[in-house]
Amino acid sequence: MSQTITLYVDGACRGNPGLGGWGAYILIDDIQHELCGGEAETTNNRMELTAAIEGIKFCAADAKLIIWTDSKYVKQGITEWIHGWKKKNWKDVKNPDLWQQLDAVCQGRDIEWNWIKGHAGHAGNEKADQLANLGADQTLALLKQPAQDKKKSETDWLLSDPFGLDFIEDELAEEDEILSEQLQASSVELQIDTADTADTADTAKDTNLHPHIHITTATLEQHGPRQLILDTETTGFYYQDGDRIIEVGAIEMINRKLTGSSIHIYINPEKPVGDSVQVHGITDEFLVDKPKYAEIAHTLFEYLQGAEIIAHNANFDMNFLNMEFQRVGLPALSEVCGVVDTLALAKSKHPGQKNSLDALVRRYEIPARDRTFHGALLDAEILSDVYLAMTGGQVSFDMDALSHSDQQTDTSIRRVQLNVTLPVISPSEEENQAHENWVQQYQEKHGEPCLFAK
Repeated sequence: MSQTITLYVDGACRGNPGLGGWGAYILIDDIQHELCGGEAETTNNRMELTAAIEGIKFCAADAKLIIWTDSKYVKQGITEWIHGWKKKNWKDVKNPDLWQQLDAVCQGRDIEWNWIKGHAGHAGNEKADQLANLGADQTLALLKQPAQDKKKSETDWLLSDPFGLDFIEDELAEEDEILSEQLQASSVELQIDTADTADTADTAKDTNLHPHIHITTATLEQHGPRQLILDTETTGFYYQDGDRIIEVGAIEMINRKLTGSSIHIYINPEKPVGDSVQVHGITDEFLVDKPKYAEIAHTLFEYLQGAEIIAHNANFDMNFLNMEFQRVGLPALSEVCGVVDTLALAKSKHPGQKNSLDALVRRYEIPARDRTFHGALLDAEILSDVYLAMTGGQVSFDMDALSHSDQQTDTSIRRVQLNVTLPVISPSEEENQAHENWVQQYQEKHGEPCLFAK
């Protein structure tokens, strides 16, 4: 039986085009592999593609690969668009050299492609992002070396830096590329997810925030009591014995609708994470430059206070949060927030059954997400789906029975039949020809006839 390998791949670019890096975080059994590299003049999408190519090349040809990328451009390209591109012999395709390389390394392999939301606190994705930025940093360091110290194999264009490499990261690059490729691939409705870009912009606006505090503003305006679906990751199970919080994630819900507002923070616990790394995947090395709780406590408290906290096994999270806030001289969170424990709720609804978050995800058929490692924001997002499923549900309507009931209960209603002749507007010859051209173009791009074909 072949082994299963999990890969997290990511790209980064400081300017578009500009200095870029790629990273691949690979989990083979219990061994972790870290790959990275970069280029002085590239684009974000080229780095995303390179990360996938290099990650796959590293793995055994007979292994099953489970690949996670936060690039819809890569995921949709390799699973959907590429078939049409090959039929057109790669005409009008951006980055054809890398797409052909990716297609080649995928041939004959068992690969499962998955998309994951970037910068959402998932440990594997965060690690790949770190590696991508490390690749960019290493490339920049090489560029800054004196010319006589550079390797002879480097080409002349690497020795000059006409742009100065003074850029900020431009997360709109991938969205532009997705739009361009989707316009080529299909004439159906386009859906571009700009949430990550909006999140980054909103966070950057508040210059008073610690750089490691990520707060997104609401994109859906709602009025009513705030509920915060919350999760924490810690160094252990016992706050009484000195275990500390290392990650907090919470998403806002009002009137049973997620507003888009959230908070996410990694925290330096000032002690080793120990064996808990096997649960959340967050290492001491990753946390070394993160803020201590005292540095983020007031911002976090201000965001949480007054809301109703929804958490799974809420006593665990609330005990740790109460301890951490009181440690810095703030009130216990339980004094300023209501609490809903979804574990207690699940036990009352499903007595005698497993009621872990994973069990509830299966029971309520929540869309699967990768949980190789637990992450606070990821678990909060999953819990929001579980909570809505547990406390809501769909109502099935029998329209015939409802109509029959209406007739019985209100005999004053009369049904009047109206005979209306609707005009028939036939298309012109020019419109018919335009339609036929569109149908033909669709078939050429997708390799199959359109539903609207005659």
